[in-house]
Amino acid sequence: MKKETVKKQWSETAEKSRFIAKKAAFIAVCTAFTAVCAWVTVPMPQPFVQFTMQTFAVFFTVILLGEKDAAITVSAYVLLGLAGVPVFSGFQAAPAIAGTTGGYIIGFFFIPLSSFVFRKLFGDNFAAVIAGLAAGLAACYAFGTAWFMIIYARKTGAIGVGSALAWCVIPYVLPDALKLTLACVIAPKIKKTLKIR
Repeated sequence: MKKETVKKQWSETAEKSRFIAKKAAFIAVCTAFTAVCAWVTVPMPQPFVQFTMQTFAVFFTVILLGEKDAAITVSAYVLLGLAGVPVFSGFQAAPAIAGTTGGYIIGFFFIPLSSFVFRKLFGDNFAAVIAGLAAGLAACYAFGTAWFMIIYARKTGAIGVGSALAWCVIPYVLPDALKLTLACVIAPKIKKTLKIR
């Protein structure tokens, strides 16, 4: 009986280790995927924010791995950039955080956080997750735009909210809505295929 208990405990420990290793691997892959999406840019004239696929990567990761692991992925991504790895758009690293668009990078944290809050408030269903992702994107816009205005004012001169929204938000609402839709279509299929819990 004692031998069977030890075997059971060993089996459970091994299973737990495999599960942790699998999650770590998925987080690493999604972190790299976020970096690749940051490098996919559409040139925009100054002072417009550059168009990238980063928000798609964050949406995708939240749906694929869940809010907790998505937050870890965003943390890993930001830390890599701060450590000097060129994971941000334009193959930039730490200086990008201090620039006018750094607030949008930090704002990515709002997306898994908002998804988690909406799921807790409105139930563990896909509609709540989608609504949470959309609300998180809005929070990312708000935080990033406020950051943009502060840094821009220090470097160039004060600007109005209308100008900041025209440069940083309005041109990107529809593309980001399309990215959210695309993530909602693709991520669940991949999650089912890979049997991610």
